Amino acid sequence: MAEQKDSAKLFSLCAFTFVQSRDLSEGLIAELSQSILKYGGQVINAKRNGSLELSEVSHVIANTIDFPQYTEATALMVPVVKSKWISASLAKGRQAQIRPYTPDPRMIFSDVVLSCADIPPSDADAIVGATMAMGGMEATSVTKATTHICALSTAHPQCQVALSKSLKCKIVLPHWFDDCFKLGKRIDEGPYLLPDPEYLRANPEDAVKVPSSQHLEGATSARPDYLPNPSGDIVGERPTLTVFDGKKIMLSADLSIRDRLREIILGLISRGGGEVTDHVEHCDWFVCQYRDGPQYKRASQTGKTVGNLSWLYHLITHNEWTSPLRRLLHYPVPRDGIPGFKGKRISVSNYGGEARVYLENLIVASGATYTKTMKCDNTELITARGNSEKYEAARDWRIDIVNHLWIEESYAKCALQSATEDKYRTFPARTNLGEVIGQTPFDQNMLQLLYYPGEPVIDSPSSKRKRKMIEMADENSVSAGPAEGVTIGRQAHKEFDVMMDTDAEYAQSTTDVFGVPAPPKRRATTTTLATPARSRYVRTGKENETPSTLSSSRSAKDKALNRLSVLAPDIALYEKEKKRGLKDSHGLWGGKRAADQIDRENLNRCSVSSPSAAAEEKEPKAEKRPAKRARPTLPGVDKRVVLTGFQRWVNDKHREDADRKKLRDLGIAVVPDGQPCDYLVAPHLVRTVKFLRNLSKGATVVSSSWIEECLDTKQVVPPEDYILKDKENEKKFGIKLETSVSRARANNGKLLWGTPIYCTASIKNGPAGYQAIAEANGAIFMLYGARSGSTIKPTNPEEDEGGPDPVYLLSNTSPEEKKLWKKFEDMASKGHMEPRIVAADWLLDVVMSQKVAFDKKYLVTNFFN
Repeated sequence: MAEQKDSAKLFSLCAFTFVQSRDLSEGLIAELSQSILKYGGQVINAKRNGSLELSEVSHVIANTIDFPQYTEATALMVPVVKSKWISASLAKGRQAQIRPYTPDPRMIFSDVVLSCADIPPSDADAIVGATMAMGGMEATSVTKATTHICALSTAHPQCQVALSKSLKCKIVLPHWFDDCFKLGKRIDEGPYLLPDPEYLRANPEDAVKVPSSQHLEGATSARPDYLPNPSGDIVGERPTLTVFDGKKIMLSADLSIRDRLREIILGLISRGGGEVTDHVEHCDWFVCQYRDGPQYKRASQTGKTVGNLSWLYHLITHNEWTSPLRRLLHYPVPRDGIPGFKGKRISVSNYGGEARVYLENLIVASGATYTKTMKCDNTELITARGNSEKYEAARDWRIDIVNHLWIEESYAKCALQSATEDKYRTFPARTNLGEVIGQTPFDQNMLQLLYYPGEPVIDSPSSKRKRKMIEMADENSVSAGPAEGVTIGRQAHKEFDVMMDTDAEYAQSTTDVFGVPAPPKRRATTTTLATPARSRYVRTGKENETPSTLSSSRSAKDKALNRLSVLAPDIALYEKEKKRGLKDSHGLWGGKRAADQIDRENLNRCSVSSPSAAAEEKEPKAEKRPAKRARPTLPGVDKRVVLTGFQRWVNDKHREDADRKKLRDLGIAVVPDGQPCDYLVAPHLVRTVKFLRNLSKGATVVSSSWIEECLDTKQVVPPEDYILKDKENEKKFGIKLETSVSRARANNGKLLWGTPIYCTASIKNGPAGYQAIAEANGAIFMLYGARSGSTIKPTNPEEDEGGPDPVYLLSNTSPEEKKLWKKFEDMASKGHMEPRIVAADWLLDVVMSQKVAFDKKYLVTNFFN
């Protein structure tokens, strides 16, 4: 009786609203609503205009994230879950986890309940951990809820149980998970299905069927030639459209459509309850062709929905709202293409139908030239498989070979991506990648940074709220890892509050709700969701319970651990809400919002030293930034700088963001370490990783006072007047900086070209920094440990024309590392090489002077004595 009473209150704390779509019909919504009401929940219907009462609900039930208020829901941390979440909660008798039921397509395994069979434990842990990080769940045993069994054969008992009971789960090779992880997309399991997987049986040269491109419907061109017929319409007039009801739409003059077609579009909008306006301030949707012009910027900055003609046609055809940021060719195109694509000649292979048309148009929109046939002057080949005549020719001509994800992500991020990244060079043997084309959405942060930076001069409360929601949604999203950009809502538990309760109250409240107290230390340390580390993964417990009504006979300890694992995501998300802040040191932190806040905070201090600032503040807001309104875009980057040891920004993130913005307005870009730079900025000579890596590139080394002078005077002063001079440290390190820079430019990053440098794992400060420095100078860097095999080919002295080449081992004098010395010397001797076991200072001094030299004082036996 008690259990029945508890189950009747399953949704007692919850208020739901539904988003109707093709996959969530009105009939299904009615059926689910009855279940919610039966178990104590509340259903809040949408308003007459279709908008949702997000402030009143605890859950949004939607099978897609493609609805207008999704960004607002993520900003408010309201969970958006699939309709399956309700069924799973009813089956469990408690509310299911949110993460596995998110409709976000970036969580590619959100419908996967995985059980591993005859897989090595380390591989199984890696597969399970990555699957859970991308929305999946683990089942320690095979049940009706299990969707996938990862196995090498069907002989394992778990596979036999699934086959004997005719369970609807797929037995797949681990290669399927590996290929999905590499691509970041979920491909079809068909070629990987046991007992007779095509992946192992077929020849690589065998043909693969070209799949249909379901994600490209109505999105193959940014400039459609005609208005398509409505979906499902055969004869007769077009049905009345409801998608425009209550919306004000502005058609830009750059659309260049004929008067007759414009009249048809205006008629469809007005008959559907919409209104056409000529004022960008009054519109809800702004339709244009290019990402430029004052109207585009005004509409974007004030939070209007901005799309192109192809997007408008899609709305008319399907009578259903979709975000123009979801499909790449539904958004206005850059007039001059994407930086880095001009001059590229790109050909396409193994894509067919709409996918080929889509790629042709995407290549042109990026600013490159599409070539139907491929010649030796082509720069890239985009192919869906690693097998074709063009593919073989590209290999012979050393043309970069990539899949469609390369150009999609370059276009979505508004920047040329490296063609050498693994995900762009992955071609599963029996898969045509056309099946996952068109699934890449825009990076809205990059669009704002490049095409409509800053805030509007005259702002309305509604546009302020929209921008605030976008910023909050971005802050709530996962900042790194396989689920980057995904936002998982916060589960509602009104019995406790991590921000208000004391540790004792919080422990008691969570015990009442979950049956186990939340450990206080997790409240202080948990900030983001992450894949469980292998060392902590518990294979014997039920780490992530599958949706099942079966009871468990495990011990009380196992049950407590299970309940705690259910609690962990909620704690993590509450802590993320509590500690919301910057994602990384290079984040936008709200664009101009950061600069404005710093200006306000420093107003009193600046009023004495800079009277002009106070005068500007007294002017009307509409006249505050006239120069920014007139400027069509950010100035070009004239100088790229890397900063190291810069004290002005220490412990002041807000000031750093504001200063970065001011420098960018002057044409100075502060770039991350590892990217090409013109100037290396430092207060004095230092042996940091940043300094040595960028010195190796031949960057001009200037004093930090140059950057400070540019910020203080608000103009670019000549960097040649601020060349770094540090006689004291030059004497200390035994170098002359001017000579080192000159040598670095002559060396061109090849100071240690081909020189093998090994490093022990336990070296002071860790091997990562030394690896970055060595590889920046062309060295071959490898870790060396007790289990390291021989990586030097054994060679007889007579086989070498010259004398033995040196090979270096960076080491300390700890007892553990001393045990490695003899083994390293034997390996080097067998390869006819001279072993040199040295302190890490040898590498630092060589790179600082940009001259290869060796002195026995660097040998560990001498250096540490």
